[in-house]
Amino acid sequence: MAKIRNEPKSFSVNPLKSSQPLGAAFAYLGVANAMPLFHGSQGCTSFALVLFVRHFKETIPLQTTAMDEVSTVLGGADHLEEAIVNLKNRTNPSLIGVCTTALVETRGEDFAGDLANIRKKQADLLGDTHVVLASTPDFSGAIEEGWSKAVTGMIETITAEPQRKDPKRIVLLPGWHLTVADIELIREMVESFGLTPTILPDISGALDGTVPGKWIPTTYGGCPVADIESLGECAHAIAIGEQMRKPAQALRAKAGVPFTLLRTLTGLKASDDFVTLLARLSGMAVPAKLRRRRSQLCDALLDGHFHFGGKKIAIAAEPDHLYMLSSFFADLGAETTVAITTTGDSPVLDHVPAEIVEVGDLGRLEDTSAGADLLVTHAHGRQASERLGIPLWRVGFPIFDRLGTQHRKSVGYEGTRDLIFEVANIFQAARIEPTPESLNPFRNREYPHDSRSSSEPRRH
Repeated sequence: MAKIRNEPKSFSVNPLKSSQPLGAAFAYLGVANAMPLFHGSQGCTSFALVLFVRHFKETIPLQTTAMDEVSTVLGGADHLEEAIVNLKNRTNPSLIGVCTTALVETRGEDFAGDLANIRKKQADLLGDTHVVLASTPDFSGAIEEGWSKAVTGMIETITAEPQRKDPKRIVLLPGWHLTVADIELIREMVESFGLTPTILPDISGALDGTVPGKWIPTTYGGCPVADIESLGECAHAIAIGEQMRKPAQALRAKAGVPFTLLRTLTGLKASDDFVTLLARLSGMAVPAKLRRRRSQLCDALLDGHFHFGGKKIAIAAEPDHLYMLSSFFADLGAETTVAITTTGDSPVLDHVPAEIVEVGDLGRLEDTSAGADLLVTHAHGRQASERLGIPLWRVGFPIFDRLGTQHRKSVGYEGTRDLIFEVANIFQAARIEPTPESLNPFRNREYPHDSRSSSEPRRH
């Protein structure tokens, strides 16, 4: 069991984490025809918007209540109502996802009560548009908590009591760290067993880099609101990552849907567990395609472990992502010598295969990673990589100096295979080839008389 170390600092050097509101907005972006709404100042929204655009290279729908000094002191209910009304009139979204920020959370307003009054007052205008609240102050938590709270809020607010059960329909609750390609691959695996998946949130339909034929002010893909309403009809839910335990529990409490929590889908054993679960839920044998993918992964493990064995890895990531990455390296014989995360509250940190997990920033990663063979974090780790002379494997959010990160696979047999090849190639590219001088220490060595002047006496 890893030891969790959380020593508060007065300031952060090269921050690792992004805020809770950003995580909540991220989840809302995985719903069709949705509009995330930051309840706070314009600056909070602008910062999150810049990160999203730089990471995805896409147009991101994101709005703000634009709180000013007066509304911050007197209360922001009027600003919130005005923003919701304007969004309904101008974009007509199916979902308005409200993310609170530290500015309004510090004041201690009753957001749930304000929204209840707004829904009642504007019932005729809102019609079938759902308004969901996620309480996400910037001063605590990170992306993971914000994502989880938004999904929980959508289930508690939108999902209805079921009238029937569909034995072939299941719910997938993916964590924020799964990419567009990951979700597409998971969907294909589920469908290969004859099951129908409903994925919440589904960023594979909204942030997959397609170009719509016309301007659309809201999200133009993702999980339809109608599917969220009917989640109770599903026979089973699969939560991926500890962060999705609360949404799964909310769905069980609201609609009686049982769930299975899988901490990770990366690695041979984790992939076997997922496939076994799908086979049990469907009553079908494992398809030949998946059996072949498993065989490919086994071969990749044999080929790759030579490059991983004994390597020292320094990782900085959100809790679930940290567990996924460190477990991946442990399976291949590498050791996670430095493990930095954003928050110490997640139970999954106890299972991280590292001696110590420290809550910190990228400055701490740089201070403790001397001697490591690989740095693993998002794009803001590039400065530490340059100063330490250690190669960087970019993972997570944000990655703004590389293309195609959303189409990188990291789950299942196929995704794990691809990760092995990608990281092994980084190790090979960073390898220092031996030279005749390094192999023979007596070659071209300097003798004492070579460095002395001719006037110095020679000792025998």
